[in-house]
Amino acid sequence: MTPRRTHPAAHEPRLSYLVFRLERRIRARLDDELARHGVTTTAYMALSELRARDGVSSAELARIAFVTPQAMNLVIRDLERRGLIRRDPHPGGGRVLCARLTPEGLAVLQRCDGSLDEIEAVMFGKVDDAMREALAEGLTVCAQSLRHDEHT
Repeated sequence: MTPRRTHPAAHEPRLSYLVFRLERRIRARLDDELARHGVTTTAYMALSELRARDGVSSAELARIAFVTPQAMNLVIRDLERRGLIRRDPHPGGGRVLCARLTPEGLAVLQRCDGSLDEIEAVMFGKVDDAMREALAEGLTVCAQSLRHDEHT
C-alpha cells in the first residue's frame, strides 16, 4: 500500500479545494436550474428530505441543510404558503410542527430531480461506475469524519 500524503505536492491542489470548487460549480448550476422551477436550493433540500422522512420538524431540516432555524422557517413558510408542504401538530404535542410533502410538492420535487439528473449526467459523463462508487464511498467517509457530534 502506498503511504498516505498529508500535503499535496506544490503543483497539486488540495483535495479539499477540489471538493470546494466542485461544490461551488454544482451549486451554481443547481441554483440556476431550480430557479426555473421556482425553488431555491435550500427549499429543494427540504422537499427532498421530506420525501425521505415525512414529518420532520423545521429545526431538523435546518440542521440537515446547514442553515439557521430562522432561515429554514422562512423556507418552510414559503413552501407551505405555496401548497408544496403542510404542517401538522407533532403527535407528542407541544409547539413542534411536522412538515409533510403535498402532492403538488412531490410534483415540483420530481421536476427538480429531473434537472439534477441532467446536471449529474454531465458531471459524471466521463466517470465510470467503479470510479463513481469509489467517489461516493470516499466522500461519505470524509463527511462522516467531520461530523461534530462524533467528536464531542
